[in-house]
Amino acid sequence: MGYEEAGRDRSTEPSSGVPAAVLENVFDDPTHGEPGRDRIGVQLGWEFVLLAGLAALGWLLWREDQAALRADNLRTLLVDAVGLGLLALAAGLSLRTAAPNLAIGPVAVATALHYAEQGDRGLPASVGPAVAVAALGGLALALVVVVLHVPAWAASLAGAAGVVVFIERRSAPVLVQGDYDPGRSAGYLFAGFAAVAVLSGLFGAIRAIRRLVGRYRPVADPARRRGAVAAVVAGAALVGSTVFAALAGVLIAANDPGPVAPTSGLDWTVLGIGVALLAGTSAYGRRGGVFGVVLAVSLVTVFQAYAPERGWTLSTWAVGGAVLGAGLLVTRLVETFGRPRPGSTEKPEPVTDGTISTGWTMPQSQSVDNWPPTLPTPAAPQPVDPWRDPRWEDSPRRWDVDER
Repeated sequence: MGYEEAGRDRSTEPSSGVPAAVLENVFDDPTHGEPGRDRIGVQLGWEFVLLAGLAALGWLLWREDQAALRADNLRTLLVDAVGLGLLALAAGLSLRTAAPNLAIGPVAVATALHYAEQGDRGLPASVGPAVAVAALGGLALALVVVVLHVPAWAASLAGAAGVVVFIERRSAPVLVQGDYDPGRSAGYLFAGFAAVAVLSGLFGAIRAIRRLVGRYRPVADPARRRGAVAAVVAGAALVGSTVFAALAGVLIAANDPGPVAPTSGLDWTVLGIGVALLAGTSAYGRRGGVFGVVLAVSLVTVFQAYAPERGWTLSTWAVGGAVLGAGLLVTRLVETFGRPRPGSTEKPEPVTDGTISTGWTMPQSQSVDNWPPTLPTPAAPQPVDPWRDPRWEDSPRRWDVDER
């Protein structure tokens, strides 16, 4: 039996002679993570748990106060969900690219203060400059992270300190001067947020996009550069997350009838990152769900409306800390059961011509020592006694005759 027939399963091999597992992963670069397809079943299962929790908590809120889910109260609840959802999208975008942005909370508070002071000038004149400044700040943060290749959490924390300095210039809460009421378009705002979140999750489930988005995630030494493509992706995510945070601040200020307090905003950072992790986004980057952000945001928003009905006084720090702790457990679940299945792909071995590698790879199914031989092995020759050779005898031996 020859080489082609030894240890090869033709039913799972394409006609080109290269195993299907090798063809499937031929464009996977081992330096960008383990080859193979991520399993998102664990995230879909977790999203089902979030949906069940949302249904149960919504029923509890309905039983305590039916008016909380009707008319103006429902519209206010939807806008609160959109504001928190934009903050969760900002956190999730930076987390998926393994470049967490800790400045999203202070950016949201600073934008809310700016809108409260300048809202009487109209929505475009007050929101436009704030969003532009947020984009420039995100770009500066991105350049620091990708050019110096420093941890994004540390660089964004330094940026958050600078934003807090801007916030502390206000010594008292600021009343909102504008007359923009987001509740009048609450349904459209929530539908737009849900569409962006779900479509982002669907695109992130595509294998090529998933690996591209998570390219900045370290796989060996985290101080080593991940390449130009990874730097561009991480930089764009930092800019986008900062803009999302600014828009969230506008909605939070416009939807609250009270004044905007000049706080540090780090509690909103904790809450936003916690909701993103609770939604199924991995704290290590790359992995995330599809419907998790919408469900997690809705769950936390309904809980924040349910807590006062029960007489509970919970700060943003308390809710954010609890959600962040639960999100870390979800990250461990996602990383354990979401990575490519062990043994699902064959480990290729290089095929050489004796001295130089040919560049082609194919799996080694069994050891060469176990192949059956082509011809039977001959038996070892027996030694011959030269004194028993007939050529030395020219007459019959006397001791062999019968007359002896």
